Amino acid sequence: MEKISKEKINNLEENILEVISRFDIENLQKEKRELEERTLDMNFWSNNLEASKIMSELEDINERLSIIETLKTGISTLQELFDISEDTDLEELSKEYENLSKIYKDFRKYEFLSGKYDRHSSIFSIHAGQGGTEAQDWAEMLLRMYMKFFDKKGWKYEITDMIKSNEAGLSTVTLIVEGKYSFGLLKNERGTHRLVRISPFNAQNLRQTSFAGVEVLPLIEDSDDDKIIIPDSEIEFKAVRSGGPGGQGVNTTSSAVQIKHIPTGITVHCSERRSQLQNRESAMKILKSKLWEIKEEKKEKEMNKIKGEYKVAGWGNQIRNYILHPYKLVKDLRTGLESTNPDDILEGNLDEFIEAGVHLNKN
Repeated sequence: MEKISKEKINNLEENILEVISRFDIENLQKEKRELEERTLDMNFWSNNLEASKIMSELEDINERLSIIETLKTGISTLQELFDISEDTDLEELSKEYENLSKIYKDFRKYEFLSGKYDRHSSIFSIHAGQGGTEAQDWAEMLLRMYMKFFDKKGWKYEITDMIKSNEAGLSTVTLIVEGKYSFGLLKNERGTHRLVRISPFNAQNLRQTSFAGVEVLPLIEDSDDDKIIIPDSEIEFKAVRSGGPGGQGVNTTSSAVQIKHIPTGITVHCSERRSQLQNRESAMKILKSKLWEIKEEKKEKEMNKIKGEYKVAGWGNQIRNYILHPYKLVKDLRTGLESTNPDDILEGNLDEFIEAGVHLNKN
């Protein structure tokens, strides 16, 4: 732990005041009052979806205002304590400084995660790219890495569809990840992830390069202002039997579903839940999010990606390299952030890379 100094405290105070100044506190307080008034309406809970949305917005504003007050009070107290402290107190003050610094760094996410859907839960997919069995094994490694990260964040997640390889790994997997800001934090993970290692599937122990693509969409809810309406006439529904390699817990009933959106040709498959109704609900959530992206982007190339004509997860398209041989390095090609401990990253310790990605959102 670094020794505390007046200069360090002054720098932290300057940073705290600067980030607070970017928030319209008066407007936040006004929004809070307006939302609180709406919750007092006797018919407030007559629409559960809308009420839940308002309560979530109110919780978010209260959290922001509370942290702002904590930062203002904390830095003022730290300044006062340093001025009256003896040398023997500096170690304890250093701990207080580190704690306040962490609160400040965490709070900065609000500066960058201000997009309309950043607070939403997300639909998270991984697709094996170029590299055959190697790529499919790499896709499964990425799935384990991200699930460990989700666990560390305390997010709930559910696999809605997974196609496993006949040899090793998986071809594609889709999850619904429920957690505040999961879309805002994960959206910059979208792209191609490249792995370089000694092949475990090659008797000659040759070095192998593999690719997998990550796709992230916000989970669009029916309570959203610009909710996606899909008429039944535009949906082609089919119940299908789950396939893939056998094993404990494999769904062998016809509860798996396939939904096709006729106007765009988008097809969504969900198979991991026991109930056909549950699979259908999950499929519709995913379809709405894919249609949202088309609506937002309004670009033919984005529509092609969503319809399945993805940019190939291969050379020249990667956002991050994971090198296990001949040296150890994880490097994000957009932020320049590096780690010489890829084993730690693959254990789901992605906070530094996620945070660096969040800062890409700043204009």
